[in-house]
Amino acid sequence: MPSRLNAAEIEMQLAVVPEWSRVGERIERQFVFKDFIAAIDFVNRLVEPAERAGHHPDLSISYNKVTVALTTHDAGGLTANDFALAKVLSGL
Repeated sequence: MPSRLNAAEIEMQLAVVPEWSRVGERIERQFVFKDFIAAIDFVNRLVEPAERAGHHPDLSISYNKVTVALTTHDAGGLTANDFALAKVLSGL
């Protein structure tokens, strides 16, 4: 199991993915698309990298908006895995 990051490590990692925000023990980002179909297409594209990483985000879909939240449930907070997947998903 990956180890939780401390506050300084989290701040350093957030600087690398500035589109993401810390919300308690998770990071999240809202992606906005032109319509519902484009939002669902994005969700479908994130399945493969999440499966490959063995790290699955929490998703919320509202028409053309997809909110992605990442945390490492087993570790009880943020780990390097969360930020690694955030980087990948930011590039989709």
